Amino acid sequence: MRRSPLVWLALGLACLGLLLPLPAGALGLGVANPGGPESGMVASEGLFREALRASREGRFDAALPLWDAVLDQAPEDAAAWSNRGNVLLAMGDAPGAIAAQGRSIALAPNQTDPHLNRGTAEEALGLWQDAAADYLWILERDPLDASALYNLGNVEGSLGHWDAARRHFEAAAEARPDFAMARSSAALAAFQLGQGDQAEMELRRLIRRHPLFADARAGLTAVLWQRGGRGEAESHWAAAFGLDPRYRQDEWLRQIRRWPPDAVEALGQFLALGR
Repeated sequence: MRRSPLVWLALGLACLGLLLPLPAGALGLGVANPGGPESGMVASEGLFREALRASREGRFDAALPLWDAVLDQAPEDAAAWSNRGNVLLAMGDAPGAIAAQGRSIALAPNQTDPHLNRGTAEEALGLWQDAAADYLWILERDPLDASALYNLGNVEGSLGHWDAARRHFEAAAEARPDFAMARSSAALAAFQLGQGDQAEMELRRLIRRHPLFADARAGLTAVLWQRGGRGEAESHWAAAFGLDPRYRQDEWLRQIRRWPPDAVEALGQFLALGR
């Protein structure tokens, strides 16, 4: 049995570690549809859908054996290999995820999602150049791929290249106008580059459009604190913390969300006052 377009469980944005409560249009754990001329042999529709459902619902311990069962039936199903790789990454096995995405790429060399997913796993291991190569492979074929642009911005930021990171974040936001996380990241990169006015303006604009967007609220807290606006910073922090308490965690901000260091430091100073 063959399916209509190939199902890829695409992550993007170094996204598995970033299951944030984002507004509509921000990146998250997404699913497309199966099939396609490059997917090879395919398993039963019901089994494939069951594996997808478990993955979507975050039941990764259940999803992994289901993807194994799919691949027992159809070892050349490229989509299943990619989806299995995403589940492995969610379970903390980044090397296994990279290997699974490599199998998917070998079976479907023209598909972009396995490259995006492999890049995400490479980022988890700090393999910045490998991740950048996967994102650039995508951008050579589609210069307006917002997910690849955003993830490449994360790579540049992780390398300390905040000017380049900002350009990629802004390009991602231009390519996908409702990409709120890209706009927030571009604003925070501007803050890192000493452009506090620009950062504040963009974060305020984001909050007007997405008042429940925790990243923009927390980011504006840091910017306002550094610029002397303690009272308003406290108001935005109350909203941000209520939406997502992880913004209190320094390590999460640095390693998972990957804020620029100046923003992390400013927010840390603000939070230290309340201890």
